[in-house]
Amino acid sequence: MARTQQEKSKEKSKGSAAGAASRLLHEDHVRVQEMFKEYAKADASKKQELAQQICSELTVHARIEEELFYPGLREASDETDMIDEAEVEHASAKQLIEEIESMDADERLFDANITVLGQYVNHHSREEEKEMFPEAKKACIDTAEMAEQLKARNEELQRQLH
Repeated sequence: MARTQQEKSKEKSKGSAAGAASRLLHEDHVRVQEMFKEYAKADASKKQELAQQICSELTVHARIEEELFYPGLREASDETDMIDEAEVEHASAKQLIEEIESMDADERLFDANITVLGQYVNHHSREEEKEMFPEAKKACIDTAEMAEQLKARNEELQRQLH
């Protein structure tokens, strides 16, 4: 049976919407990774500001995942172990973020805390992109609608921080 042009168009738009939430989260991952690279090259006068930007970005990113993406995936998928692990990783990152935010850049363990946070984030991002994002596509939550919700919540949280 031949598909009509309208059916083909509908299918194509679904395909372009699929992966929208993952793309949005991936862009956050890339942006934060770049911040860590910038921090590694920065002189002492810029480290405090960069660390604050990193912590703010990660705080917002974790919130939108925890409030929207993870619950949506948990509801739609039987693969909940990876979500549990991601939440534990977030808790560890949040502890480091709190510690970093309470420190001055010239304190002895400041750079070490940023380095370890970067390692956590790198590991967490890789796992999300290799395991969670494909599962989100399979579970049909990786949609333009989810991306819009993530984007709107991100913008709201960014406004609250600034």
